[in-house]
Order: sequence, then C-alpha cells, then structure tokens
Amino acid sequence: MKITTARRISQIFFLLVFLWFCIVMRIGAEVWQLRGWPVNWFLQLDPLTGISTILSTGTLYAGLLWGLVTVVMTVILGRFFCGWVCPFGAIHQFVGFLANRKLGAKEKIRRNSFHRGQSVKYWILIFFLTGAAMNLSVQTGLLDPISLLHRSVNLIVLPFTDETFLKLSPSARYYQDAWSIGLIFFIAVFMNLRVPRFYCRFVCPLGALLGLLSRFALWRIVRKDRENLHCNHCHLCEKHCEGACEPSEQIRISECVLCMNCLHKCPQELIGYGSYVSGSGEILSPDLSRRAFMLSCFSGAAAVHTLRLTGDVEGPNWNPRLIRPPGALSEKEFLSRCVKCGQCMRICPTNVIHPAGLSCRSIEGLWTPVMNFRIGTSGCQLNCIACGHLCPTAAIRPLSLDERKGVKQYALTGPVKIGAAFVDQSRCLPWAMDKPCIVCQENCPVSPKAISTKIYFSTIAHGIGNLVVKQADNLNIAFEGDMLLPEQFATGDYCCTAAGQTHTPCRRIVKNTADSLTLSPDTPWEPPPEPGVRIEIQIRLQRPFVDMNRCIGCGVCEHECPVRGERAIRVYAENESRDPKHRLFLR
Repeated sequence: MKITTARRISQIFFLLVFLWFCIVMRIGAEVWQLRGWPVNWFLQLDPLTGISTILSTGTLYAGLLWGLVTVVMTVILGRFFCGWVCPFGAIHQFVGFLANRKLGAKEKIRRNSFHRGQSVKYWILIFFLTGAAMNLSVQTGLLDPISLLHRSVNLIVLPFTDETFLKLSPSARYYQDAWSIGLIFFIAVFMNLRVPRFYCRFVCPLGALLGLLSRFALWRIVRKDRENLHCNHCHLCEKHCEGACEPSEQIRISECVLCMNCLHKCPQELIGYGSYVSGSGEILSPDLSRRAFMLSCFSGAAAVHTLRLTGDVEGPNWNPRLIRPPGALSEKEFLSRCVKCGQCMRICPTNVIHPAGLSCRSIEGLWTPVMNFRIGTSGCQLNCIACGHLCPTAAIRPLSLDERKGVKQYALTGPVKIGAAFVDQSRCLPWAMDKPCIVCQENCPVSPKAISTKIYFSTIAHGIGNLVVKQADNLNIAFEGDMLLPEQFATGDYCCTAAGQTHTPCRRIVKNTADSLTLSPDTPWEPPPEPGVRIEIQIRLQRPFVDMNRCIGCGVCEHECPVRGERAIRVYAENESRDPKHRLFLR
C-alpha cells in the first residue's frame, strides 16, 4: 500500500470519528447518543488548547494532557497531525482537490508555490499566546481549527440535518448569531477554490505551533541528492504539494504537512522520508522577521489593555444580560478557559445555551456560551448538569445534582443560581393590561415556588355602560337594556359588586347574557340588590412577585411567558452564584 493511500485512509477515518462524536452529542443511553463516547478527544489532542490555557490560568485541565501526545509525535515525525489526523485539514484537502483537479500543471505549481503570506499564521499564534500570557481570555478558540470545526458542525451543520429526514435531534435546534460562525466556516472552506489548504497555510494557529515544533522533528521529508544535481526540475513534487513547502528546492520543514504526495510523484525517486538532513538543504524556521515577531507580541499585549478598558468583564460596566450556564466560573476565569468549541451548546437538551454574538459587548466573549431563554423548548432544567461534565477546559465546572439543587451537604450554600427573574410591570398582563395570567407562577419549577401572586380586583369600565339593576335575586341579576356580550364574563375571573360599596365582597360571575348575570352558588348576594342600584364588574387578577432568595434564574418563566417579543418577566445575571459582587442583597 502506498503511503499516500494510508494517509487518505487515516484522514477519512479521523474525519468520520470526529463527525460521529458530534452526532452522539445527545443525552441518552442508545449507541447514537452520549454514553461514554470520548467526544472531547480531538480538543484534548490539540496542544494549542492546553498551552493557551496554561498561559492564561497557570493550570492545565487533566484531559488536555492528551496534547502532549501530539507534541511528542510532532517532534518525532513532523506535522503528522495536520496531514493525517486533523479533520478540518482533511476537509480543506478534499475541497481543494475537487476545485483544482482539472487545472493544468503550470497553474497547479503556481498555486502550490510558497507565499510569504504563509508567515501570517505565526503572527496570529504569537498574538494569541501573548494575550493569553497577559491574562487575556483564550482567544485561540476563535481560529483554532479543532474548536472552529466543532463549533461549526455543532451549531451549523448538524442543526441543518434536523430539518431533513435524519432528525438527529427530537426538535429543531436554533442558535442566535449562528450566521457569523457559518460565515467564518464557509469562507475558510471555499477559499480552497482559489488556494489549496488556504486556511492551513495562511491562518491556522495550531498549524503554526506544530510548524515551530516540527523544526526539531527526527524524521522529515528529505531530498536524497545533494544540491539537486540529479533533479530534472520537472516540479511534479510541487504540483501536488499540500503545504507549499518547496520540496523541489530547500524544503521548508515548518510548512510541510506530511501529505507524502511528493514521494510518489517524483519520477526519479529523489525525495524520501528519513532521519537525515536533506541533500539540497532545509529551511527550519518560518519566514518571520524580528520586526513582525515584536509587532505581534506588542499587539497581543496591547489588546489586553484595550479590551479591559470598557470594564465589561468584572468592572462596573458588566453586562447583566450575559447569563452563563450553571457551574460557569467567575467571568474573568471563565474567559481564560473557554475555547468557544460549542460542546455545551450542542449537549444542552433544551437548546437554551447559545453562542454570544457582538451583543455581548466584548470581543473577548464572542461565541462563548450564554443563556437565551426565548429560544429552545424550555428553560435550564433543574435535573440537568450535562454542560459542565462535557466542557473540555472546565470553564463550566462539573456539578453534582446535589450541588445544583443545594441539598444534602450543600444545603447551607443553597442551589446554584445563574441569575434572577424580574417582572416588567409595564408589560405584564395582570399589571399593565388587567388581563388574568399566572403562567410564570404555574411553571416555576422551584419548590417552594420563587414566584408568588397577590390578588387584586380591578373595575372593568371600558366598553360597558351603567349597569342598573332591573330586578334581582340571590343568584341572578337582570339589567335595564342590553349592555353585555353573552358569556363575556363567564370565565370565572370576573365578579360584581354594588357601586360605591367597597366594604361588600365581590361575587363571582359564572354566566352572563346580554342583559343579566348569574352568580356562583358559593358567593350568593344576600340580600339581593334593590332595583336602581348600579353594579360594577371587576376582574380578579393575580399579580406576580419574585422571591429573590428562592429564584435561581432557570428561565422557565421567561420561556413560558405569553407576552411575545420582549417577555414580561426576564432573567438577568444579578444574584448569580459564580460572582459574589453580583449579589442583590448584602450579607
């Protein structure tokens, strides 16, 4: 078997494994659901995730130790991860092959020739790592190929299948600001129509990191002849080179992705793979000037200061609409760990975890997980702790059900709160429009309920003239003239009383015609009103109030609120457990 055939089999295998791990990101015990599959394995193999986390936090989450395997194998074999394992690289290579397969040899050689712009990915890497070292959030997740692909497949590709016969989710899933994620993903893929493996060559910070490590590789692509004495300069090796590493000249080791195409395309078999120095010489280091290096470092350090000037992270200008999933660390620590992979968003059974768009007011928080209780099937469920147990960097720490609910050994600290609900009285039906509604109170899952109601009677005057008694008994009242709509007040929410008699109880209406009312036997009128008495109809309202000591910010009330658009009850990040500075009350 040719080594290029083995490489293609490896790429297809790892791409299928990656897609399978994304598909099984559903809670359940079936084989196609999450039942112990190592769905974070590719993220853990990514050494850039581990290095940036160490720089920003000073610690390393245990699962990220898998990145050492990639580092060691790169030092031994070269950039094998890019050419043999990376699922995003496989997609780029396949799309580039389809787009360029009918081009002439001269054009293929031109497109696969080295370009100075390939050093840009090293600038990006230095910028991100400098920012991480200066305690900025882990921005490598914006362009890291594994995080980017996870985010794109989880939030763009798989939700599309929910609209087809595949139905990977029981209900269609939606994500706010997903267009920006899809835009980056499709630009990265379709740039291969112009330049093969464009993203790998010019943008990928992980490729840049592995390129720097590959200079120490024990095994590498080499030329067997010295100074190209036997080479006829046909450039067939460059025609098929995926990394644009100039195999016909001095090989650029940092750019070689070990596609191995040059080994079998050279008609004179002058190219090999070994542990000796290439006969025509090698370029070990990337084409990165000292000025570019210093500029990248300075830009990364300056970005830290500039982004923190707004005070959006932990300062006085923090965003109360930025509600993090249960178990999220304090905002500064959270941003120093989150790699924006979208794993928590895909696993959320109610589809309430979404990528933060530009509305988060800070580029640091772009595509990090936030709660949106308007989208999805419900709020954040009390019995769900999936997101924390799946987060690859512990930006959302794993909770137990006891800790989430605040029971047993956690009874003193109470349940984990992600925010608090506030009633907007200007939009609430009972408060602003005299319409009966207790949806938020009925759906509050906290026991005892965090939402209670207070009864209030409001006189209905609009559209109703003077209701003057013609005749009456204990349960029936007839009026002079047809003033009412039949069954208008038969819902059980309405009652009547004599005008001006505030001390008399309001008697519940169970039926009405155009000129009469029927009262409930439970509230008879004793003695019946005299003819000529004016009757007022009142509506019994239950106005909601939130007990901030009990509310955990689960968002079920906001999701179920019947007021469309901006809900009449909304959850904000105040009172969240993760940051004591956001408490509503002094302790």
